[in-house]
Amino acid sequence: MGGLRLALTLFTVAPLGVSRVDRQTARAAMAWAPVVGLLLGGVLAVAALGLRGAGGSPLMTAAATVALFALCTRALHLDGLADTADGLGSYQGADKALEIMKKSDIGPFGVVAIAAVLLLDTSALTSIFSRPWPSALALVAAGAAAGRLGATVACRAGLPAARPEGLGALVAETLPRTVVTGITLLVAAAAVLADPVRGPLAVLLAAGVAWTLTRHARRRLGGVTGDVIGAAVELATMTAWLVLATGP
Repeated sequence: MGGLRLALTLFTVAPLGVSRVDRQTARAAMAWAPVVGLLLGGVLAVAALGLRGAGGSPLMTAAATVALFALCTRALHLDGLADTADGLGSYQGADKALEIMKKSDIGPFGVVAIAAVLLLDTSALTSIFSRPWPSALALVAAGAAAGRLGATVACRAGLPAARPEGLGALVAETLPRTVVTGITLLVAAAAVLADPVRGPLAVLLAAGVAWTLTRHARRRLGGVTGDVIGAAVELATMTAWLVLATGP
């Protein structure tokens, strides 16, 4: 259960203390990540549907959900997305790119990345909140679970940390690839409840986006960092919601 507590601490603003943070606990936390995403997505979806029921338009509800989602995660993953975009977009060598990513300011690539992701998230959720509430609730939760699966994928064996310190070093290569594959298939199977076709497709595409980003990070940076993991979460969430928002 220490892994679940750490996962809640990393992926939400839940004020949970963690008595031990080591590789074993980190491994469990990355395995629990999609479950935490499911819980968080469900809570936010209920709040959003309350606003929808009070007369809020689908666009207003979607924008409020995106803002609340960022608040409930301390905007940590958005910060990682911006830093990763700045580092990879600099076209510098690994050392220089990692130095850029450590800076507290945000460059043009980071600004554009955050703006694009938030805009696409809002657009997808606007479509989702136009549907009957049971369907909307399931779709939002499924997308959030698929997004946190991005962290699980980023911690697969064979993908080292780019730095010897930090979150990336703690969680990198903690999960065997067979475990990552199994968790991905479980999340995809659960997503059938949200949509028999688009649910599993959204999960698999989200995992694919996270896999592609982290593979690129290994080639450019030498491995993953906490920022790269955050970027994988944001891009996976966006991908899942966009897929789930398509169709009738």
